[in-house]
Amino acid sequence: MAWCAARSFHMPAVDMGALRTRAPLAAVDGFALVAGSSFWRSLASSKPSSRFACSAISTDARIKESVHTDKAPAALGQYSQAIKVDNFVHVSGCLGLIPETGKFVSDNVVDQTEQVLKNMGEILKARGASYSSVVETTILLADWNNFKKVNEIYAKYFPSPAPARSIFQIAALPLDAKIETGCIAAL
Repeated sequence: MAWCAARSFHMPAVDMGALRTRAPLAAVDGFALVAGSSFWRSLASSKPSSRFACSAISTDARIKESVHTDKAPAALGQYSQAIKVDNFVHVSGCLGLIPETGKFVSDNVVDQTEQVLKNMGEILKARGASYSSVVETTILLADWNNFKKVNEIYAKYFPSPAPARSIFQIAALPLDAKIETGCIAAL
């Protein structure tokens, strides 16, 4: 079975059977392809016509709602601070900016991490969520050597059970930030 989240964006479905020799595949920006030997065996034995299915992401404005608060920095581009869809709030990547000034709290990763999580908390609160309702976070670091410092601060904000988390070092962040963090919370 193919999963075609791209169908809503007018992109063609992918024949997963044709890709089975190229496994494993990964998740990128909300598109996920799952790899596994039993998955590929069941795919190979299925009828070609049943290999396609579409689990679309709707762009219907009636089912998604923008979340905004002045207690967190405004978005730096064409995106929302967060979007509520169904019973979830998807918070965009937050930087360690002071909401009133739009400037970084400092050039220090510890201070920026604290501010990032405060900003995220204000966005969550604007939609009736909290740190305890976060089910997944994504952290982007400018320098992997800051992982331990960030992890210690992170642990103060997220009660047990901690949310699922992905953390990456990337080449550069907006405005030369030290950290950027986004999350998904259940309502």
